[in-house]
Amino acid sequence: MPLRDVASWSAMITAYVNSGNQECGLSVFRDMVMDGGLKPDQVTAGSVLSGCAHLGHLGLLVGKSVHGFMVKNGWELNVEIGTVLVDMYAKCGFLKGAAGVFELMQERNVMSWTALICGSAQHGYSKAALSLFEMMQKAGVRPNELTFTGILSACVHTGLVEQGQKYFKLIEESGLEPQIHHYGCMVDLYGKAGLLEEAYEVIKNMRFEPNVVVWSAFLCACKEHKQFEMAERVVEQVMKMVKPDNDGGVYSLISDLYALGGKWDDAERVRNLMVNQNVRKVRGSSFVRSG
Repeated sequence: MPLRDVASWSAMITAYVNSGNQECGLSVFRDMVMDGGLKPDQVTAGSVLSGCAHLGHLGLLVGKSVHGFMVKNGWELNVEIGTVLVDMYAKCGFLKGAAGVFELMQERNVMSWTALICGSAQHGYSKAALSLFEMMQKAGVRPNELTFTGILSACVHTGLVEQGQKYFKLIEESGLEPQIHHYGCMVDLYGKAGLLEEAYEVIKNMRFEPNVVVWSAFLCACKEHKQFEMAERVVEQVMKMVKPDNDGGVYSLISDLYALGGKWDDAERVRNLMVNQNVRKVRGSSFVRSG
């Protein structure tokens, strides 16, 4: 293109960020400002901040710079730009910054509250997440599915079984239907509390086919509480659904469970399967989604 304006640069940045290539998006943003000599508009800033939210410390540095540009140029802190700032700071773990922006916002919607609640839960500030949820309800803002994922995750981290049960029931009372990640949080909550029968009942009564994340939460609880008998009910079923190329952690977990139950031949069989298919262990998954 012989001429590039802010809109064309923003389109490229947004395309990279939305496709999960945040670093390239930030690189294009740098070129836009340094080489193109152009100032970002609200669309550009929103895309850049969304990309920053997934890049940890690097993203936080760029995000702070963009925020500083907004303040310096007297941008209005409307609900759209305020929410994306809260989300960026919260996902980068800078909860003080997220809360500061949140407090300055004259208008807040469900996404504003949810960004701060989920960020607090994700980074271990469970009591703050629970408190924010109560404030949100008092403010008359109806939670959405992601809000409940965040609040249930906070209950998991804090071991609040009764409150988790209450919030899970509140999903339907709020006119929503529990999704698989909500059931997964309940399995995790019961499992970590050692209530494996209750966790298994949640799985059996789900409206969805349990996925690998749900089964992994259950099996991890079985291993933690040394309950191989509970794991044995489902372990072969899980083996049939896992994929060696991206579920190596599950294979390793199942092997450990077989060893825990004294079934050394089965443990060795799973280990050999991992070696033969070049299975790699992968890092764990969380029920608090990033997006």
